[in-house]
Amino acid sequence: QHQSADPTRTTRDLYHHVTMVKHLLSSFSRCLLSRRLVPPRRVNYSSSAPATPASNIFSKITFIGSGKMSQAMLSPLITQNLQTPSSITAYDVSDAALAKVEELYPGVRTAKSIPEAICDSNLIVYGVKPQNVEKVHAEIRRAKSEGGNVVRDDAILLSVVAGIPIRNLSDGSSVRRVARSMPNTPAQIGAGVTVWSCTENVDANDRKRIKTVLDSFGTTVFVDDESFIDMSTSISGSGPAYIFLLMEAMVDAGVHMGFSRETATTLVHHTLLGSTKFAMETGEHPAVLRNSVTSPAGTTASAIYELENGKFRTVIKDAIWACYRRSLEMGGQSSQVGPNRATMMPPTPVGGESVMGSHHPVEPPMGEMGVQSSLGNKHL
Repeated sequence: QHQSADPTRTTRDLYHHVTMVKHLLSSFSRCLLSRRLVPPRRVNYSSSAPATPASNIFSKITFIGSGKMSQAMLSPLITQNLQTPSSITAYDVSDAALAKVEELYPGVRTAKSIPEAICDSNLIVYGVKPQNVEKVHAEIRRAKSEGGNVVRDDAILLSVVAGIPIRNLSDGSSVRRVARSMPNTPAQIGAGVTVWSCTENVDANDRKRIKTVLDSFGTTVFVDDESFIDMSTSISGSGPAYIFLLMEAMVDAGVHMGFSRETATTLVHHTLLGSTKFAMETGEHPAVLRNSVTSPAGTTASAIYELENGKFRTVIKDAIWACYRRSLEMGGQSSQVGPNRATMMPPTPVGGESVMGSHHPVEPPMGEMGVQSSLGNKHL
């Protein structure tokens, strides 16, 4: 006589068998996939030549000066396969600097003179100090006067030198196609921002190629009016120094309170980084973001009060105006711009009497930076 089956046990056994079948099928499938999807044996390319791009941006790029900014441009051109090392030439007055370039960027050519470096180059990058620009101009003019087609007719001069206007670059070098740019130091890690402009005879295709070079180490902003480059020098060009000074002050305050310097540095770095990312991603006005952190009668409100009482905004704005004025002076232009200054005068003609000089003798703006008294201006 059959005994009636236990329904609970039957269900449990069925579930157990189904689970085992699913497990076996899953294992079998993984086995098949592993046989089909196993990647080929990895080949060690460390001793092979690096992959080369389908075509270079320019047939030959020459860097005159091999300092930090030149290297910030040179490195991504190679690592991003935008330009073959053999199509890049570097020149520097320092043999040690050229040896460093050869060590860091195998395959990049070096030259012993400017005429040798720029020969057959269709992009010439000025990466020297402002005070050395005229010496480079003289070498290029000499090379052109001696003939031999050292300087190509289609050559473009790309400057990353602060304060030197396009007119000076073109007239001084006798190269008619000129692009002027103002990158900043974060370009050295591919996070720079560069404002640039060029002469009208640089066509759309060449502008696109220049932009590709500048895009390789960060964000770019093209402006039709060159005057915005001098303005950008005071914000994005020199701006990292302002941030570093703020960073330094915050870290020192943290150490003063009792944090280790390492911990204080970590807190400050990530506060600045996170705040910047937050502002960029939300797209909110900085005042809205600041108010969202500031509770009535709270800790942040107390800190903001001290900053406002110390004219924090005014000092920042005055610093930016001072930087802008100095950039104009370095380009031989009038620095009488900004609050309570005379109307901006036209640039000094190249070859004419330069107004270039220190901006310190110029009277400071009235108002927030000074007070009027019977004795004249008294600085607070």
